[in-house]
Amino acid sequence: MPELDVNAGQYSSAGVKESNDDSCGIRIPRPPLLLTKGIAVVIADGMSGSEAGKEAAEACVQGFLNDYFSTPDSWSVETSGAKILTALNRWLYGQGQQQYGSHKGMVATLSALIVKSDTAFLFHVGDTRIYRKRSGEPLERLTRDHRFHVDEHKSYLSRAMGIDLHLDIDFRSLPVERGDRFLLTTDGIHDVLDDRQLEQLIEAHAEDPEACTRAIVEAALAAGSDDNLTCQMLHLVQLPLPSADEVYQRLTELPFPPPLEAGMVLDGYRILRELHASRRTQVYLAVDTETQQQVVIKTPSVNYEDDAEYIDAFLHEEWVGRRLNSPHVLRVLEPPRRRSCLYYVTEHVAGQTLREWMHDHPGPSLTAVRDIVTQIAAGLRAFHRLEMIHQDLKPENILIDEQGTVKLIDFGSTKIAGIEEISMPFGRDNLLGTRHYTAPEYLQGYPASNVSDIFSLGVISYEMLTGQLPYKAELRPRNLQRVRYRPARQFNPEVPAWMDAALQKATRIDPERRYRLLSEFVHDIGQPNTQLQRDEIPPLLERNPVAFWRGLAIFLLLANLALLFHFMS
Repeated sequence: MPELDVNAGQYSSAGVKESNDDSCGIRIPRPPLLLTKGIAVVIADGMSGSEAGKEAAEACVQGFLNDYFSTPDSWSVETSGAKILTALNRWLYGQGQQQYGSHKGMVATLSALIVKSDTAFLFHVGDTRIYRKRSGEPLERLTRDHRFHVDEHKSYLSRAMGIDLHLDIDFRSLPVERGDRFLLTTDGIHDVLDDRQLEQLIEAHAEDPEACTRAIVEAALAAGSDDNLTCQMLHLVQLPLPSADEVYQRLTELPFPPPLEAGMVLDGYRILRELHASRRTQVYLAVDTETQQQVVIKTPSVNYEDDAEYIDAFLHEEWVGRRLNSPHVLRVLEPPRRRSCLYYVTEHVAGQTLREWMHDHPGPSLTAVRDIVTQIAAGLRAFHRLEMIHQDLKPENILIDEQGTVKLIDFGSTKIAGIEEISMPFGRDNLLGTRHYTAPEYLQGYPASNVSDIFSLGVISYEMLTGQLPYKAELRPRNLQRVRYRPARQFNPEVPAWMDAALQKATRIDPERRYRLLSEFVHDIGQPNTQLQRDEIPPLLERNPVAFWRGLAIFLLLANLALLFHFMS
């Protein structure tokens, strides 16, 4: 399977100055980080008026390169980069204030390029630059200088790292092609060499990035540059775009397991009994013969043995589970022995599904419901912190153990921001929820977000309290504008009006009008939010349709009597 392959070069010089306040760095990691995080190129220029510009530039480059590859591989590039730069900016600002007593203590400009799969991601603050040279096309500048020009000879930086607690970052992403060349420069170079001169130097040293960057620096010096000079180049030799056959070969390195029956031993696990079987998977209770620990083994269905997309989704479930660490999410276990076939192992939870619990507790107390909802939200929060969205939250995918601990299960539909950025020769068609619990935006073809999971949680909360669903009609694309929320108090008078208002907001059809955070929903079902009650009071037709129609009938009767009196007088 092909991997991302590049040629890279960089060169930095103090030029005519005594000290070099520029900094730069390139990090090309080994697999699997090469696939999940990509390649990082960073350039920074210490501001000339800064007390410690050199130290600021070095902190920006080293901090970004070290921290980016330490962020969760489930995070998107944008999230990873933005969080790192925001933290770096706060540190630089704090150090500048503490050590130099000035907002100009540690200040630098920065540009960072991440190439992951078939996409380039750019972060930019200041007046360093990123260019792209594509075969047959002119040199293209991809960033804009954050400079305020007073006149022809005088200008100031309008944005920089460390100059203010608030940081505005220019971010963009763009597709790349094999053969693309990216050039990063500080102002000591692009202030004296125009685009045509840079393009000629790139073409003259097309196959040697190291020689190219040195030639560009020397040309800028010869052109009279009076500043530090730094230049980097990244040449994309090969992109990690595997064919369908290559992906299938990788996915099928482990064969499908044979049919399993009670008493059989698979890689040290003795099968006790089958717990569940569907068209797509089989689930077995087993015991580890070495530790005597009871576990659950999930195997793929042989019906999909030649389906690369299905196998990828099955492996995806294990990938998700191994990265989540929460008492409210089912633990996927690290196999202690080498696997002979395709399966994964989870902890065994003795208990029942939330669906079974609801059947056993048709009229639960408000306290019991709040406790369950709070635990579900804690599990979902573990997903959301890693930029994952469960996407298939329903009572059947929630377990309650014998101690009352709630755990989320089934990660087959989970959307992972970082993985979505990796191109594959087939689509990843996540199963977007289950009927009655699916967020309306899925039905309209819009992308999922955290609030999609909040909708599902709101429906589950409503159902636990009422035994009903918040909308009488099944949600479909053609009726989303017509359906109306049914107040929970219609079915359960014990539900306070303020709690009903929270349920209504969580299950809004329009995702923009829902809760943005799980914590807000959990708070509002636990104690009154007077502002929410005012915002969410439904019209009389929804609150009391009988009173609405009775009032309308009386009004029409009085209107008719008035008209009759008018014509008779």
